[in-house]
Amino acid sequence: MGSLDGKVAVVTGAAQGIGRAIADGLAAEGARIVIADLRGAEEAALTYDGGVAITADVSSEADVERLVEDTVAECGGIDILVNNAGLYASLEMRPFDQIPLDEWRQVMDVNVASMFLMCRAVVPELRKRGGGRIVNISSGTPFRGVPFLLHYVTSKGAIVAFTRALAKELGKDNVLVNCVAPGFTMSAGVEAHPEVIEKLRDVSVAARTIQRDQVPEDVVGAVVYFCAPGSEFVTGQTIVIDGGQTFH
Repeated sequence: MGSLDGKVAVVTGAAQGIGRAIADGLAAEGARIVIADLRGAEEAALTYDGGVAITADVSSEADVERLVEDTVAECGGIDILVNNAGLYASLEMRPFDQIPLDEWRQVMDVNVASMFLMCRAVVPELRKRGGGRIVNISSGTPFRGVPFLLHYVTSKGAIVAFTRALAKELGKDNVLVNCVAPGFTMSAGVEAHPEVIEKLRDVSVAARTIQRDQVPEDVVGAVVYFCAPGSEFVTGQTIVIDGGQTFH
């Protein structure tokens, strides 16, 4: 028996990387997994018993509405939402005044507006179940003030504020909203960009109390905790998971 037996968990951006590791962790606790991603969802969902794949752009209002409708039709409802989808490794590190406005807006759409859209669509379904859990994936960067990625760092700081404000709104509905902020993680998306690894890997490891690479599996325990019965009196909180690079 797992702590999440019978629960339906939607994980965005879960075809690979941190999202995939989170889906694995929730599935191991008995949750039925819904993989929502732009690509690779079908293949990823096949690895889960009763897994559901939905190809969607979570920054699109129409796609999000369809995603939730299809999930409810297939699974009967939703208990858990993990907002993991985001842009990072493909972004070029550069001074803030060289960031094109279109790129700034794209980062805000994918990293922040997607969470707003997902929560707006999913919360009515959580209310029908008498409550539920939302876990938003932020980053350690807002706590350290990392330079040359101003749009990314700003978007991830917004997620912390988003989590706190939404938690206040939804407490009365027994919907708990928390946040996990990973450090620089050797995920599939990062590994596909050697230039990012070259710039950030060694300096990140050197700054940690626990001096090793961070891997997607390092994030899983905190997400499972926020989704499981043991955190039923915890909401509006952010846990930074970066090997002790940041104390928050």
